[in-house]
Amino acid sequence: MMPLRKLSEGFGAESDHIPRDFPQVWDAFFASQVLVFRSQRFTAAEFLAFAKKFGRPEPHVIDQFHHSEHADILILSNRKKNGEPIGLADAGTYFHTDYSYLEVPARATLLYSIEVPGKGGDTLFANQYAAYDDLPSSIKTQIRDLVALHHYGNREEPEKSSRTVASVLTEEQEGRMTWVRHKVARKHPVTGRTALYSVSGSSFGIENMPQDEALDLLDELKRHATQQKYQLRLKYGVGDVVVWDNASLLHSATLTDPADPRTLWRITVKEEGRT
Repeated sequence: MMPLRKLSEGFGAESDHIPRDFPQVWDAFFASQVLVFRSQRFTAAEFLAFAKKFGRPEPHVIDQFHHSEHADILILSNRKKNGEPIGLADAGTYFHTDYSYLEVPARATLLYSIEVPGKGGDTLFANQYAAYDDLPSSIKTQIRDLVALHHYGNREEPEKSSRTVASVLTEEQEGRMTWVRHKVARKHPVTGRTALYSVSGSSFGIENMPQDEALDLLDELKRHATQQKYQLRLKYGVGDVVVWDNASLLHSATLTDPADPRTLWRITVKEEGRT
């Protein structure tokens, strides 16, 4: 069995090596929700090969920061070359779920940490299984059949100059985005457990509900779902590989000093088919 150390009492685990027997990784991933492999050494091709074991990678819509040899890899970095950014400097600095703005959303997101800042750069995770389980039965009944309307963006920050806005798209990239529907209380496609799904981030309304009521409910659910008791703060070291379960978590990057170099590679793989 793969030796694992707990990252918290609630969820999350880490290991110092990746076993050759991938089913061990698969099972540990869904059991832990956040799985960290410390101090790995990956080339871009090796990182991509590992990610593909979790599912089909989907290149990010922000294609100007794709890896030059592997478009499935998105570069997250505050470094510049010849005065131009080489990656996204402030990506996802608000609680959200990756690719919840797509009809077939993300299964897993993987990050490979190449360069770690002297301070900050952590990722916050919030356990949406636990958040759902703790809801009063009356709220569970209220939201059981509700469907949220999703679009690329951050519901709480529309100002494009803000560091906590959703990464700004070009006009052409915005044209590729459409409205999609996902249940507010969503059954996990692998584990079968129910979790709150993307109540923060890309959810901008609820089907067949007046907008003011929908926003009040989504904001109430977000406040509940992101309480400290549901959170895990993950600190990175150089070479760390992190993979998390988007169907059962919210996550948020944390801001760093723009002058303090930080670089990661990111791959996101999608669920299989419509859920």
